[in-house]
Amino acid sequence: MKKNVVVGQSGGPTAVINASLYGVVYEALNREDSFGTVYGMINGIEGFLEGHYMDMDPLERSGELELIKVTPGCYLGSCRYKLPEDLDDPVYPQLFEKFDALNIGYFFYIGGNDSMDTVSKLSRYAVKTNSDIRVIGIPKTIDNDLVETDHTPGFGSAAKYIASTVREISLDASVYDNKKSVTIVEIMGRHAGWLTAASALARKFEGDNPVLIYLPEAAFDQEAFIQKVKDSLEQTPNLVVCISEGIHDKNGTFVCELASDVGVDAFGHKMLTGSGKYLENLIKDRLGIKVRSIELNVSQRCSSTMLSGTDQKEAIASGAFGVKSALEGETGKMIAFKKIKDEPYTVDYVTADVNQICNREKTVPAEWITKDGTDVGEAFIAYAKPLIQGEVQVPTEDGVPRFAYRK
Repeated sequence: MKKNVVVGQSGGPTAVINASLYGVVYEALNREDSFGTVYGMINGIEGFLEGHYMDMDPLERSGELELIKVTPGCYLGSCRYKLPEDLDDPVYPQLFEKFDALNIGYFFYIGGNDSMDTVSKLSRYAVKTNSDIRVIGIPKTIDNDLVETDHTPGFGSAAKYIASTVREISLDASVYDNKKSVTIVEIMGRHAGWLTAASALARKFEGDNPVLIYLPEAAFDQEAFIQKVKDSLEQTPNLVVCISEGIHDKNGTFVCELASDVGVDAFGHKMLTGSGKYLENLIKDRLGIKVRSIELNVSQRCSSTMLSGTDQKEAIASGAFGVKSALEGETGKMIAFKKIKDEPYTVDYVTADVNQICNREKTVPAEWITKDGTDVGEAFIAYAKPLIQGEVQVPTEDGVPRFAYRK
């Protein structure tokens, strides 16, 4: 009897997390000789525990599956549910009983660091209980902070959005040249500054905005920052500064914590916001010039208007490769990208031990951060530029994007 497939999405959305879903579902549905029913978990592992799932086959027959490729957000819905550390917790037999009831032999989970933690725990529990279910993680995160992979689906499109938007902001900031001004752009990134580094792709020439770029990998010094802003204004009167939300001082205190108390999410991560506003007020107070802060916020991950063709292609391919890997007997693995060469840009798809990935973070290499922690160098540009290449045509209806919606 053929085993069935279940796939879910978890964590924060990206512009291509649904492209990865498409890759898994399309590949599985078109291997009728290998799989039975393909199910989608509604709201991830948490929703599945509550009995919420759907048959994915009607989506292909209706043509809706093709539309999923360009739809942002999580088509199946997401969750931020952390499985217990103790594999003897009763939630595990409860989950595996549900898998057995649906004849699930293959489990695919699309997500980031915390989602790979789920993949790790489920695969270890399967080994512990002699279950033959195969558990595969499909990577996604705009933060690009998963280890054991060159980059992650979602980063390329977010980087393209950031580079394009910062270029637009820089042009807007330059229309008045009779007075000095500063525009601070706050970009997502708690401990890894990959997204903020992508703002360097906005530059058209040497010395172009953004002149200053601050990542959480380098300790932030307020006095040095104020001096850098003063000096930079002499050359660029309409200065654009890009910062990561997670910039912090040498003691590890987040800049946003200097302004107000911050809460924590379900995983105990500090919910960072307000670093740009704090620095806006600091510059106003110390320099007395016009300054504004802009927080790109969720637009970085939900914009379909600037999808990277490369990112979408790789997201689909990673989902499909996950299905092929599971068929070949792989389990407890995450699909990873191995760069073959820069020119022409070529990657290969491989598997990596998920236990070596979960609960670790990949940060921007120190040697890629330049000018005393206020910029990134050519090594980052060469790394990131191929990932933002290619355009995706999003279908429209009455002048606005046409997306797939789960009924």
